[in-house]
Amino acid sequence: MTDTPTRPGRPSVRSLPLAPALRLSRPSDTWFKPALSVVAASAVPHLTLVAIGRPDLVMYTMAGSLCALYGHGLPYARRAGAVAGVVLGMTASLAVALVTASLTGSTAVLIAVGALLAAAQKVLCDATRIGPPGHVIFTFVSSAALFTPQRPEQIPGHLALTLGAGAFAWLVALTPALLRREGPERRAVARALTAAAACAADPGPRTRNTAAAAVHAAWQCLLASGRPTPVRRSLERLVVHAEAAFAAPRPGGGTAGPERLRAWAALTRARGPVPAPPPAPGTADELYGIDAERAVLRAPGGRRAARRALLRRLGPGSPLLPVAVRTLVGCALAGYLCAALGVGRPYWAIVTAASLYQANITLSWNRALQRTLGNLLGVLVFAAVLPVSRISPLALVCCCLFFSFAAEALITRNYWLGSVAVTPMALLVLEFGGAHPAGELIGDRVLDTVLGAVAGFLAATLVTNRRAAGRVERALDATGRARADAERTGADPGAAPGARDRARRTLTASLVELREAGDTAAGEWWQRALPEQRLLAAEQAGHRTLAATAQRRGPWGAAPPAVHAPSIGAE
Repeated sequence: MTDTPTRPGRPSVRSLPLAPALRLSRPSDTWFKPALSVVAASAVPHLTLVAIGRPDLVMYTMAGSLCALYGHGLPYARRAGAVAGVVLGMTASLAVALVTASLTGSTAVLIAVGALLAAAQKVLCDATRIGPPGHVIFTFVSSAALFTPQRPEQIPGHLALTLGAGAFAWLVALTPALLRREGPERRAVARALTAAAACAADPGPRTRNTAAAAVHAAWQCLLASGRPTPVRRSLERLVVHAEAAFAAPRPGGGTAGPERLRAWAALTRARGPVPAPPPAPGTADELYGIDAERAVLRAPGGRRAARRALLRRLGPGSPLLPVAVRTLVGCALAGYLCAALGVGRPYWAIVTAASLYQANITLSWNRALQRTLGNLLGVLVFAAVLPVSRISPLALVCCCLFFSFAAEALITRNYWLGSVAVTPMALLVLEFGGAHPAGELIGDRVLDTVLGAVAGFLAATLVTNRRAAGRVERALDATGRARADAERTGADPGAAPGARDRARRTLTASLVELREAGDTAAGEWWQRALPEQRLLAAEQAGHRTLAATAQRRGPWGAAPPAVHAPSIGAE
């Protein structure tokens, strides 16, 4: 590693943005998938309970139905296990909450258990990288259950309802595989092609980092998919072209120009056949040994390595620990503050605080603004729709389903916009157990939102995360090792093609981790100054090595002389 010194600096407090946190973005290209899934998974159990005259049990089936929100970016082979794990985790969280509620009525104990559950759910969701909506759904369900009166003999039946609804949600999440079994892989590859086209058209640090992340995500999706099929073979070749385009961007040139990459992306995303690209540069049919890499991941040794990696993310030195402590402190502070003020439903404050905690303080501030604005607007929507929902139980179910769909349709534009729909849905769920005074519900929700946001962000500022800088140092070391390995295998004429390409993919993954670690640390307070020059130099050197290996295997003539990227400290 380089001896370039890191400038000492005081722990800094960075400015907090306002307008960017509320700005709308383009919707996700898959927003309709979780939106339709949660409606389908919720409609059947909701309507069944209404038909048999037990709408008061909707909360327990909803816990299972909400599991349909997870796993939509995963290939179906991986999604089956991931959603099953979500269902079991949701049931376990609910079981702890129901047992606690049946054993004690102490608000202090219930708040403490709710905060502990929220912290555990945050850590587990981040460590397993289950993705959106993350821990918030778990916390919403378990916190609400803690403050629901419960008798021990009722618990088995309520958990059975959750498991049954969760099993149905699992079927809903996997049903699209019958129509388009490579759908997630196609979308991941289309994103990689689009990002590579942007990098080829306008090479620069921003587009290059975006393309590296998209290509890495596409490889991970393909590695996690099932057995090779003709469609997956074509997708693997397309990713190789995307990788070559971002590793050695040449406007209008290279293996495929930007327009061709965009055309491939559009065809890949569509429902027709996957485009058949020309032979990828320097590849054989085995496509850089991806089959061997997939076999290693699925072998017992690969699974043990994955478990060890998960345990490291959960261990004492984990960078997730400070965020878990923030969640615990913030949720407890919010709950006790609301209880001290006499609020009847402190679990709303717990959920508000839990929803704030993102990778760093800046992102948590953004989420605090978004959550507060969305909830305040959402209670106005609730006040307007409440008379309609009270027409009949069927009208109440229809309102809940509508807001479930709207929440997923809007939340990818901005979290505050999705919260406008989430808030009335959460309030309407209470109506299944009986009508409540509208003014009381609205007043409690407003107060809980404000107190939860204030207490949650206060905890984020007080609980420091010095480990963010340590993660950057580890990422720098890993990138240096990966770059040296890629240079060594790329320059070795006797190295197997699979070894060269595994080294290159490892370098790409390390660059993605380095950028994520740097962005996370840049948004933290109260930490030592970041080695910004080393970060920049390491990224530049890593991308030069990727470009050199791409040129050595590329179609632009015979292998050029070995190009060695300079040391991390040079530029």
